[in-house]
Amino acid sequence: MPKQSQQKLKILYIYKLLFEKSDEENPISTKDIIAYLEEKGISAERKSVYDDLENLRAFGADIISNGKAGHYIASRTFELAELKLLVDCVQANRFITEKKSAQLIKKLESLTSSNLARSLQRQVYIANRVKGLNEKVYYNTDALHEAITRRQKIAFQYFTYTPDKQKMLKRDGSDYIASPYALTVSEENYYLVAYYEKRQKITNFRVDRMENIRILNESAPDLKSVAGENFDIGAYAKKHFNMFTGDMKTVTLSCKASLINAVIDRFGEKAVIIPENDEFFTLKAEVNISPAFFSWVFMFGGDMKITAPSDVVTEFKQTLNQF
Repeated sequence: MPKQSQQKLKILYIYKLLFEKSDEENPISTKDIIAYLEEKGISAERKSVYDDLENLRAFGADIISNGKAGHYIASRTFELAELKLLVDCVQANRFITEKKSAQLIKKLESLTSSNLARSLQRQVYIANRVKGLNEKVYYNTDALHEAITRRQKIAFQYFTYTPDKQKMLKRDGSDYIASPYALTVSEENYYLVAYYEKRQKITNFRVDRMENIRILNESAPDLKSVAGENFDIGAYAKKHFNMFTGDMKTVTLSCKASLINAVIDRFGEKAVIIPENDEFFTLKAEVNISPAFFSWVFMFGGDMKITAPSDVVTEFKQTLNQF
């Protein structure tokens, strides 16, 4: 590159150096900036470096000059604590594969100085953490978001695993046709909430079990026209346990007072909770009647009991008798 062209890049190289290498604990001296520029084939004097720093400040860069100590980027789009939180979320997220987690964390590290980036490599270690197996889930979500935004139907294949851990396409590999409306996370898995035409109902699909997603040149019906005027995605997700599909019913549960936090975690602060006495309270909630719901109740032992309706009580007892 011609020398004159290199000179035009001087201010950009200065910003690059400060962004990648400097922070409050690691300022970069003017002498080091000049040496760095020389490595790039750019000649510079102290005054011209000061002028460039002033121009960068005028442009909006938060650059602090601390006398002989040097210069550093004082604030960035993301604070270090925010980046640590994002790294923790990526590392702990079950549906992001190990490979994709490493790639995302590397990109997050690039948003701060190389010195501070080392503290992001601490990561979150969770004993025996099971990470997702389907590398395509990252791109599946992108395609699904596009379909939702464009309000168009999708076609895809859906698979399950055989006992020998091999993928097996359901319905002999025939396409599923659905109208996508939202993506939601439940019990550490990503789900698509969609209207499935074959069943003519709102259905959930595990995103990491979807393959060969295509956006069709056909408009998806309005959500209210297929799910009802009062359908609410957030409320819908709360009522489903592990996103199993089943009949929606209002159930009454008698719960020990010590379970109040678990109930609010599941149903939110607006849950219908009626104190019985100092030891128990009654919960009324609309839920998806499924094995996952029964297992949630069962894990609290005798501290939580289904008291109504009678058919759900009977079904729960029958499920227990199968073990």
